[in-house]
Amino acid sequence: MTASGLLEEIADVGRDGKRGGYSRHAFDAPEHDLRTWFVERAQGLGLDVETDRNGNLWAWWGAPGPDAVVTGSHLDSVPGGGAFDGPLGVASALAAVESLQHKGFRPVKPFAVVVFAEEEGGRFGVPCLGSRLLTGTIDADKARALRDQSGVTFAEAAVKSGLDAEWMGADPDRLALVGRFLELHVEQGRGLVDLGRPVAVGSTVIAHGRWRFSFEGQGNHAGATLLADRADPMLPAAETVVAVRRLARTHADARATVGRLVPTPGGTNVIASTVDLWLDARVPGTGTPELVEEIRRAAGAAAEAEGCRLVVTRESYSDDVVFDAGLRRDLGEWLGDPPELPTGAGHDAAILSGFVPAGMLYVRNPTGISHSPEEFAESGDVEAGARALAEVLERLAA
Repeated sequence: MTASGLLEEIADVGRDGKRGGYSRHAFDAPEHDLRTWFVERAQGLGLDVETDRNGNLWAWWGAPGPDAVVTGSHLDSVPGGGAFDGPLGVASALAAVESLQHKGFRPVKPFAVVVFAEEEGGRFGVPCLGSRLLTGTIDADKARALRDQSGVTFAEAAVKSGLDAEWMGADPDRLALVGRFLELHVEQGRGLVDLGRPVAVGSTVIAHGRWRFSFEGQGNHAGATLLADRADPMLPAAETVVAVRRLARTHADARATVGRLVPTPGGTNVIASTVDLWLDARVPGTGTPELVEEIRRAAGAAAEAEGCRLVVTRESYSDDVVFDAGLRRDLGEWLGDPPELPTGAGHDAAILSGFVPAGMLYVRNPTGISHSPEEFAESGDVEAGARALAEVLERLAA
């Protein structure tokens, strides 16, 4: 089986008829179907599959043990996301295992393929939730209390999927098994197409985080309330969206985005009582908190001018990540000196890099578009990525 063929097997799972692309979120029906697919495919290769206390799937080739070589990615998506972000790394890992088996290779070191839960944060708002829980970089009580847009908590969704939510949290014994972690991912940008190369090695991940801005005003009748009598939270929210772009331009290489804004109660002829918006901010080095503080001040001034109250809550944050230098050197040597690329996108590999030697491989995306139905990778590049992954895994696990 090829990585392209595996992706084709799941091409109809979680299609989003409204947004286009795919909507596959933690513990929902499409993501459950993908997890079932992974278990069946892994078991078909003779791998032993287990679910850890945080909902991450581990498929072991041989007995689990210390200094394990681990590869994998995630199966969930952003709302209306592309076909490759996450599943490409999982499919390539399975294809790499099969190709190594066919050539008679057997790992000397313990070896596993992992599928991390809720990497995108598309349902519960916090990215890389499975790897954050594993490493203890998010408080378990905070994670259990996270709610989706329907009010369902992460704990409730996990229990419905057969997990023991009280057992969630840092898993030092499992983390101690990981000797090296390598994640293959579709490129989220167009560095490789401009370089004319199919595969790159990841170098760094830009510091990034998510913040919720909650504007509280006075809900009222749209027709009966004079403009002078209003405390409309939609106005400071709108001013904040504009301020995000304006202020981000004052920081070198900053990326700041408002991709979600929710008014309550949300009626056409109703002045909102509250408006929540979510800020995604990414600035290299130590600039992200500074930019967010500038945005907070602008939002606070806009709220005060309209007679509204502002509450800002940090939902997640990760510092700059530089992937393990030794692993990057080995990847470059073994793969014929591919280019090294930085990224502004977060990954489970970045979370694990604070605890174990971790690295990334990127597969060329000719559109340069990700988190969108237009995300793409040519089948030839997909297979080049799977071959590169197999080459590296064979050397690491020998």
